[in-house]
Order: sequence, then structure tokens, then C-alpha cells
Amino acid sequence: MRSKFTPAVLLRFCAQNEAAGAHLRKIIMFRKFFWLILLSLAIGVLGYYIGLSAHQAVIVAVFATSILGTLFFWDFRLSFVFIGSGVLLMMNAVHLEDFIRFASLDVILFLISMMIIVGMMKEAGLFTWLVTLVLRIKNLNGMKLYVLTMLTSAFLSGLMGEVASIIVVVTVILDICDFLEVDPIPLIISSIIATNIGSAATVLGNPVGVLIAARGKLSFEDFLTHAMPVSMLVLILAIGIVLIYYRRNIAQMCDKLKDYQDDKSFLYLISIPPDKRTKISIGIFAVTILLISLHKRLEILLGLTENTLLFMIPIISAGIVMAYRHDKARYYIEHEVEWPSILFFLFLFAQAGVIQSTGIASFLAQKMVNSIGSYPQVLSGIVLMSSGFLSSGVDNVVAVASYVPIVQSLGTLHVNMKALWWALLFGACYGGNITLIGSTANIVALGILEKERNLKVNFMQWLRIGFIVGVLTMFLAMLLVVFIPFFSS
Repeated sequence: MRSKFTPAVLLRFCAQNEAAGAHLRKIIMFRKFFWLILLSLAIGVLGYYIGLSAHQAVIVAVFATSILGTLFFWDFRLSFVFIGSGVLLMMNAVHLEDFIRFASLDVILFLISMMIIVGMMKEAGLFTWLVTLVLRIKNLNGMKLYVLTMLTSAFLSGLMGEVASIIVVVTVILDICDFLEVDPIPLIISSIIATNIGSAATVLGNPVGVLIAARGKLSFEDFLTHAMPVSMLVLILAIGIVLIYYRRNIAQMCDKLKDYQDDKSFLYLISIPPDKRTKISIGIFAVTILLISLHKRLEILLGLTENTLLFMIPIISAGIVMAYRHDKARYYIEHEVEWPSILFFLFLFAQAGVIQSTGIASFLAQKMVNSIGSYPQVLSGIVLMSSGFLSSGVDNVVAVASYVPIVQSLGTLHVNMKALWWALLFGACYGGNITLIGSTANIVALGILEKERNLKVNFMQWLRIGFIVGVLTMFLAMLLVVFIPFFSS
């Protein structure tokens, strides 16, 4: 009997299903857009109801549309901040000169410069080499592999930024898990968790840290003395949780590693070629990190404005990199700088500045103080936990950009600022572990996993471990910030 599924029938079936799929996607897109507009309008109406003027309420609604647009339509986030910024300028919410000033060009130039420097180091292979040094440890077992991977992820994140570090670590993890024939997802999730925690340890770890350092007048030394100890304690807690949660996967890795302990092919990973160019690249990077760490002392010695060298040293170093590797300068600019993210940050920071300049942030800060008092401990706890949960839904950079104007306004009400800035940092970075969209590092790593191995992590699979780690680490950080006076000084 002849089959009814002729080529013509199959083609027609595929065309019909493709059309049905496209129609379904349009319906879903329309519903998401409907909820976006409804929620934005509701936020604007709520603002008017609690005391904002009609003009301020409209500004809040436009800002909410830009923020919620990144949550509902991540791929179109640039479109939303561009359109939102244009609307704010057209409705005379801000003058063009002020809008440009609010764009935080100091932070933007710092990020661009560090991306260029890190691009040079990635090409040199330094970070992959550091990872392989860890993996060459004798008597390696599953537990040691998890612990060392998380420690390395946190260290590299604080040294070179969360996005660059997670790309390096995930690449190595995929190679290791392929070799051992084990599921890479648990180890990758563990690595991402450690990366987000380590990103809070230094100014270099996260765009969030750069923005907070710039607006809170915090130095590299401040991060080393305040943020790094907290991140280390939080990392220990996270490692303990991960080791318990993934104990079955760890036991499986222990069995696999026993078979390969004496197999030299396990060390096939890439290492740095010992050439002159690599050593010079390492030297440039090391001097840059050293000078950044000493910027506060040098500024005092040279009589410069606070944090001038924190932002100028990476710019000068990036210039040296492009002069030294002039054959790669165009490549670094075009491929190593994440221009979509840079533009997104620029417009988002500018919109946050509008919230500050129009008095909306001051109004909200006054409402907060009137409701709960000006007690720094209570305010710090609220800022930390609320920014953490907000970060889990809209990415930590978006959350911090939304909070910065309010925290700055609290300073005008004679509230101690230092503890609030640390609370915002810890909440945003640690809260980014709660969901798979809470941090840029999460999205990048899971994107690599899907692209390279066609493996997907669903929302609940992440939430089961992410919620436990995120909430407990935020709670520990809150206890430290609230009850240790050191963070208020």
C-alpha cells in the first residue's frame, strides 16, 4: 500500500506547522507586551497615588517600561532603553547635557578598558593556564574537583570580571566532563554560583562593583578590606551547600577520576606558550592590577581627586595594550568589547540619573525613612534583601542602577551611606544566583552550554539549588553588614 506521506504532503505539513508556530509566537509576544504596558502603567499610577506629581509618575512609568522590558524581552533590551531614553528627552524630563552627564562615562570607559586588557590576556592563555594548574593537583577526586573549580571561578571572577572568567571556566569544565563522560550541568551551575560570589570581592569583578565604587566613593582597598572577607565567608557557605546538594554527582566523578589518575591525557588542556609576547602581556596585566590596588595611596601622594586613578589606570593600560599589540587593536575593540552591554549600561545609567534629578529618588527615600526610621541597620537589611530578590528577576546591573539614586538620596537625609553601599553590592551579586536570569554570567554560561553541547537548564532545575544558595548567602551577608560596625566606617 502506498504511503500517504508523499514529499509534497510532508512539505505542506511542515509549512503549516511553521506557520502555526509563528502565529503562536506572535500571540505569546503580544501577551507579554500587554502585561509589560499594564504593569508599567500600574507602577506609574501607584507612584501618583503615593504622592508623586503627574509628570513624575509618567517618568516612573517610562523607566519601569525600560526595566521590565529587559525582563519580558531580553533580546530587545537595547530597543527598550533607547526608546525610553528618547521619550524622557522628548517629554523634557531631562536636558540633553544632563542626560549625557548621567550616563556614567567614567564607569563605561573603565569597563571598555578592562575588556580590552582582559581580551589580551585571554589570547595569551593566562587564565586557562591558571585553571589547568589547579587540575594538575595529585590525588584529585570529585569533592576536590568541585571545591577547586568553585575557588578558581571565584578568584578569576574577582580578577578579570564575571563574564570573561565564566567563559574560560565553562570551556574547561566541558572538556573535563566530556573526558570523564559525566553530566557537566551540576559542575557548571556550581561554577556560576562561585563566579557571582567572587564578582563582589573586588572592583574588577562586576559592572555593579564599578558603579557602586564610583557613586559611593569606594576605593579598591575598601573592597579588599570589606567586600573580600564577606565574599570568602559566603563562598565557604556556598561550597558546603553545593557539596551536599550534588553529592551523587560528586560520587560519580570520584569513580570516574579513579580510572584516570595515572592517565596523562587528562592534562591535555591548553597552557600558555612560553614566548616573549605572552610574558610581556602578563607583565602589563600585573602592573595594571598593582597600580589599581594602590590607586588610593597614589591619589593622595599626587594630590588627585578621589578615584581618578581607579578609572584612568585601566584607560592608560588599554592604550598601551593597543600600541603594543597594534596588529590586534582593531580585533580587541570589535570583538572583546561587549558593545551591546556597554550601550545598555550607558542608557540605563542615564535613565537612573533622571530618576535622581527629577526628585523621584528623594521622594522614595524620604518615604522609606518615614516608614522605618533612619536606622542604618534596618535600612541596610532592607536594601540588601530587596536588591537581591530584584536582581534575581531583572539582572543585577539593572537592579543596582535602579537603587543607586535612592541610596544617594538617603545620604541627603543624614543616613550612614557606607553600610548601604555594601548591602547593595552583596544583595545584587549574591541575589543573582537565585534564578538563571539573575546575572549576566548565568546567561552567558548557559548559552555556551546550549550552543556547545545542546544541553538546557530549565527554570526549576536552577531554582532548586539557586534559591537555597542565594537566600542563605544573602542572609549571612546581611548579618555581617547589620551587626558588624566595621561596615559603617
